[in-house]
Amino acid sequence: MKNIDDILKSCSKDDESYKQLKTVFGNLKAEIEQKRSHLDLLERAIQSDYDSILVTKLELDKPGPEIVYVNEGFTKMTGYSRDEALGKTPRILQGPKTDRAVLDKLRQRLSEGQSFFGHTVNYRKDGSEFINQWDIHPLTNEQGEITHWVSYQHDITERKRSEEKIVDSSIEFDKLTEESKKTLIDVDEQGNIVTSNKAFRDLIGYDDEELKKSKIWDFLSDEHIESFKHKFESFKPSDFDNRSYELEFINSKGAEVEVKANARLLKTNGQTLVRIAFENKSLQKRIMAMLSKRNANFEKVFDRSKDFNYKLIQNSDGEFIFKYVSESFSKITGITADEATRLSFREIIHEDDHKKLEEHLNAVLEGKPSTEQFRINSKKGGYIEVIDYAKPVWDADRKCIEGVKGAVSTEISSEQEA
Repeated sequence: MKNIDDILKSCSKDDESYKQLKTVFGNLKAEIEQKRSHLDLLERAIQSDYDSILVTKLELDKPGPEIVYVNEGFTKMTGYSRDEALGKTPRILQGPKTDRAVLDKLRQRLSEGQSFFGHTVNYRKDGSEFINQWDIHPLTNEQGEITHWVSYQHDITERKRSEEKIVDSSIEFDKLTEESKKTLIDVDEQGNIVTSNKAFRDLIGYDDEELKKSKIWDFLSDEHIESFKHKFESFKPSDFDNRSYELEFINSKGAEVEVKANARLLKTNGQTLVRIAFENKSLQKRIMAMLSKRNANFEKVFDRSKDFNYKLIQNSDGEFIFKYVSESFSKITGITADEATRLSFREIIHEDDHKKLEEHLNAVLEGKPSTEQFRINSKKGGYIEVIDYAKPVWDADRKCIEGVKGAVSTEISSEQEA
């Protein structure tokens, strides 16, 4: 096969036109690589909530929806490569123990243009079973017509096993939620928050002691308070036995956070508790909006003025110092690239987020990519929410980590200044 230079030369009438074509091709290639990098950032940003993302479109001449996109998490979770999955239907994951009643409900919801949340047994490429939890939403075009479905998927096999042990009070709550990657609270029959895990505390912005002194509806928006409060005033187990609710919290900064609350009952030490697992719908909506824009016009999804790249090195005091920052850094922070090389990363981060930053970068120094949300200096004054994807920079022999390389994006942040 001819290389690119030969192809470009064959399409050129002279040396000048060849140079112009080569420049255009180089620019397009650079843009594609940038977009791939940003898409990878987006995928990694939501891996804490979901293992897999699957996008399908309905084909009238085929027996089921056709898979048109899977992320790396899908291949890791199922064992199917992208090439093996694309063009197939999600039926490749089904098998003898797949609950047909759940599938019937799924089809009904999708045929009505509704979202769907549920789980059943699925099968990996090697035939092994896992419990797959779906959260599926429609994607529409400018005319409001459904063109695709985006499915957020999570392997909850370990969580289901953990649930069998949940009544053992000796099992640490935060350890369980770390395994299941869930945002959880336990609430008693009067609505008092008994226990919360770190993911929920981060979501709402209050510490454990503040939450334990409160009722769950103390943090809801006005329109949800009375209806949810009433459920606890006239407590009925059926209202909380595998039931889902759409709610809206007001976090410690006064911002609204839309969530889906999935409730179930627990009985432990003679006490009835409601365990509620939350999904951050505000974040999901931002992700879906980006996927929708990508589907409609890929070139317009990522705005370079809303993200920047950087490299960090550690000085003798253990501080992470900027080695370089990309051009858009100053557009976001108001700090020039030259000024940045004299700053530590910590100096542009909100002081309340310093611990998160430290844990984030230490994870990278252990050789693992890491994604975290925090607040950085804003050119407009105050701080702005961002999401950062960082990975280690290894030496030539991959024996020592020389620094940290990362990409910071405001594209899926709340853009809520503190």
